[in-house]
Amino acid sequence: MTRMLYFIIMVSFLDTFIQLPIITPYALQLGASNLLAGGIVAIYSLTNMIGNIIGGHWIDRFGRKRMLFLGMLAASIILLLYPLATTGEQLFFIRFLHGLAGGVLIPAAFAYVGDQTSKRSRGKAMAITGACIGTAAIIGPAIGGIMAARSEVEYVFVLVAVLFFITTLLLLKFVKESFSETERSAVSIKHFMPLLKDPLLLQASLAAFALMISNGTLAFALPLKVADMGLDSETTGLLLSTFGIVALIVFLTPLNRMYDRFEPITLVVIGLCLIASVHIMLNFTVNSTIGYLLMCVYGVGFAFVFPSMNKIVADASSKIDRGKAYGIFYAFFSLGAVAGSFISGAAAEIIGLPFSSSATIMLSIGLFLLYFSRKTKRKL
Repeated sequence: MTRMLYFIIMVSFLDTFIQLPIITPYALQLGASNLLAGGIVAIYSLTNMIGNIIGGHWIDRFGRKRMLFLGMLAASIILLLYPLATTGEQLFFIRFLHGLAGGVLIPAAFAYVGDQTSKRSRGKAMAITGACIGTAAIIGPAIGGIMAARSEVEYVFVLVAVLFFITTLLLLKFVKESFSETERSAVSIKHFMPLLKDPLLLQASLAAFALMISNGTLAFALPLKVADMGLDSETTGLLLSTFGIVALIVFLTPLNRMYDRFEPITLVVIGLCLIASVHIMLNFTVNSTIGYLLMCVYGVGFAFVFPSMNKIVADASSKIDRGKAYGIFYAFFSLGAVAGSFISGAAAEIIGLPFSSSATIMLSIGLFLLYFSRKTKRKL
């Protein structure tokens, strides 16, 4: 069952990564302005955040499997609406629905993984989830970029819809509920407040916000940067895939021992600083060779951050509130993607340097997390 959960996580993130190199050009192709294109990129994450919060409680109340099934089925149907869009406004509405439907998927899958692992093995388990996401980051942008370059962008959405539907059937057959009816009877919506005050969950959530500021900026600004260099969306896809390859190497080699040897928050801060440096340099990149080198550094930073912050969430929660904990955590994830898209869009319009704002935010959060974690340890 655990392997099936890893596959579900990979498919769920593939939905996001495959659209990174194509959603901005697709919106512009439908006649959207730069501002509306930024909104189209961001609205998925905004409504995804709503789905995270509401879905987090439902995951605990109704069970992991039921909510995962409903989310995947709804997303597979909505994906088929993308090729039918004829205006930027219609695409905006479809992204709105897609975000709501998909909001429950990742919290439910990670709550499953948290249920199935102990604290001693959790670092390795989260590294494997990172490898699943790295795999999605490798194949997703490459497929999306190549299909878009060959004028087959509409088929990207159909392909993902079919994959989601197949995964839904596999979920029904091979995944068993990890949270019994008796255990769910102890679930209460009142559990939200203690979680919101938990310092560990707060640190992980801020890290998620910073990481997705980066991701949202890449989704909006990297395709435009590649176009300025005279290259097409296929190059965008390959650049995005590069960081996934590097992250995958970290996740699946002896380098993954660092997740059990070092404090998660230390790895998070180092990773955020690496990613911020990449964003600063992307403003001034003039050729694809430098771009690929920067994406390698980005991959190392991503590998430091992602498993570490997910481990923090699992350690900070129990079975009866883990769905809500991951719902809160991934709501910050979604909020970061929203902020990244809009802030980078504004920075592009005002100063012509869309990556500078995200770099500043990531460095600021990284320094705050370092200070906050040391202050919390002194109190303990």
